[in-house]
Amino acid sequence: MNKLLYISANPKPENLSASKTVARALVERIREKYREIAFEQLDLYEDHIPQLKHSYFAGRSAIISEEERKRLPENERNEVERIAALCDQFCGSDIYVLAAPMWSLSFPAPVKEYIDCVIQTGKTIAFEDDKPHGLLGSHARLFIYVQASGAQIPWILRPALNKGLNYVHDVMRFIGISRFEELLVDGTGNTDEERKEAVERGLKKIDDIIQSI
Repeated sequence: MNKLLYISANPKPENLSASKTVARALVERIREKYREIAFEQLDLYEDHIPQLKHSYFAGRSAIISEEERKRLPENERNEVERIAALCDQFCGSDIYVLAAPMWSLSFPAPVKEYIDCVIQTGKTIAFEDDKPHGLLGSHARLFIYVQASGAQIPWILRPALNKGLNYVHDVMRFIGISRFEELLVDGTGNTDEERKEAVERGLKKIDDIIQSI
């Protein structure tokens, strides 16, 4: 394992976010286990994630060439460069930790905008006979999704209600990341006490995740 990429997607400060609190503890445990691992962090609410425009693409999920970028206005050229950099950062990582709350049965909008930036032809996907397939299965990669939710979700309802988690899982499998772990921080409730209790339960799950790496 050479690089760990930690992606957070919650506008709250870390001390008020159950998902970010648990994810931070998980990230630090991974760094303790792999002391030589490179570490990068991306905050989807603080770092710029471009919205995709038609002019940025030459085809399906294919960013325009360097030559075509030169013809764009400077602000749009910078946006294309940022999209390419986000994708390169993602492709260069081996372990991913994404921390997000469950919002409206899914995740905050910046998560989808980010995923759209890293799904690129020639980097994370390719087309053969007009059918897409993933390109990140060349070596072992691990994606860990840390999700906090206000309610205690019964296991029998999780497939139906965890639409955000299911989506991220399916996309990662699609691009070739076959190892996927979930760390659910359920029952954060409406009070500080409920949130703290949920965080404690989440922290106790970290050992199992670490052992799976």
